[in-house]
Amino acid sequence: MTHHSDSTLLPADAASPDRERGETSTGAPGVGRLIGLDLARGLAVFGMYAVHVGPAPDQGGVIGFLMELAQGRSSALFAVLAGFAVALITGRRTPKTGTAGRQAVAKVVIRAVILLALGTALTMTGTPVVPILAFYGLFFLLVLPLYRLSAKPLALIAAAWALVGPQLLFVLKPVVGGRVFPAVGEADGVVSLFFTGGYPALTWVPFVIAGMAVARLDLAATAVRIRLALAGVALAVAGYGGSWLALRLVPGAAAAVREAAGGPGMSSMSSAPPGSEGIFGYTPAGMLVASPHSEATLSIVGNTGVAILVVIACLAAMDALPRLRRLATPVIAVGTMSLTAYVYHIVAIWLLDTEALTVAPLYILLGFIVSITLLATLWSRVFQRGPLEWLMGKATGLARRIDISVLRRQERTGTSSTLR
Repeated sequence: MTHHSDSTLLPADAASPDRERGETSTGAPGVGRLIGLDLARGLAVFGMYAVHVGPAPDQGGVIGFLMELAQGRSSALFAVLAGFAVALITGRRTPKTGTAGRQAVAKVVIRAVILLALGTALTMTGTPVVPILAFYGLFFLLVLPLYRLSAKPLALIAAAWALVGPQLLFVLKPVVGGRVFPAVGEADGVVSLFFTGGYPALTWVPFVIAGMAVARLDLAATAVRIRLALAGVALAVAGYGGSWLALRLVPGAAAAVREAAGGPGMSSMSSAPPGSEGIFGYTPAGMLVASPHSEATLSIVGNTGVAILVVIACLAAMDALPRLRRLATPVIAVGTMSLTAYVYHIVAIWLLDTEALTVAPLYILLGFIVSITLLATLWSRVFQRGPLEWLMGKATGLARRIDISVLRRQERTGTSSTLR
């Protein structure tokens, strides 16, 4: 079954024409590429599940390695795919203009408002998880002014933001977070979304812009895919490898990171212990850390590289390996309804109170993955979109009325002018 969606992250909208979903060089629609993006979204969903209910990464072994691999990187993949969503809605290779452009902008704004509201509602459940949806709603609004830019300027803006944003956060977080002026820290909500929350816009927007830049390219071209894969490797090596070197070459940096994190050692992959997110905001050495949610430049660079590699690998695999495509159908089904899948796991964590369960985290994680995979697979056999995706599509469909009302207003104005 072929699934259609005009977004590549969380909220799916009404099906777009093939030319908006990513045309090949000859103009033919690339169904494999669309399925590849669904696969990437499905993997990102499972990664978020692993972070929120899975075993601790420090347990070692293959399971520990996979759990650490998901830390920070699955949410970064979501953010990069959010950039794809903005690009696909507003015109992937060629940004929409005129009536279509205004309607596309309205779709993104409606989508953002809904995500802000839904994310706020999930936050109010009080789960130990920081829901990402409200942050994504803000990200959509912040990157919307860039939707007419081509790949190169988008990539340059993403790079500049990744360089400057973390340094600004380092300076501003102690102030707005209440360490310097406690009264300021009490102004939660907007302050959390921009500075102090789990996914502060000041350091997460570069992922979205990078996704927009990648989406602007001809992803059907083998040469483009190869260059993107090489770029992903280079970014991953620069981010994680650069952090590893810096913490060993800068005198006292590694010791300062360990002391601030309160841990005995450094993660082999991330250059800092898991759970050391808070060290970045108040420790200069944290500027060199590429650990999950360190919010440092090197972390953004490395995570962006991994996200690009995952996207390109999924696109290439779905095009080249039809048998794998069939085997991956359940994961692809989850990807087509990732907003529903994400909300499902937050609500399940809330209802089950997973922290109080005596069941091993690995079994809880497997239960979450198996249950959503079965639900998504069965649902996709009957319906084209998930339940929340369908509702999102209905809401964003209101954007089509924008130019109708404008036209009617112009007609009335023209009529009255003629009478005068």
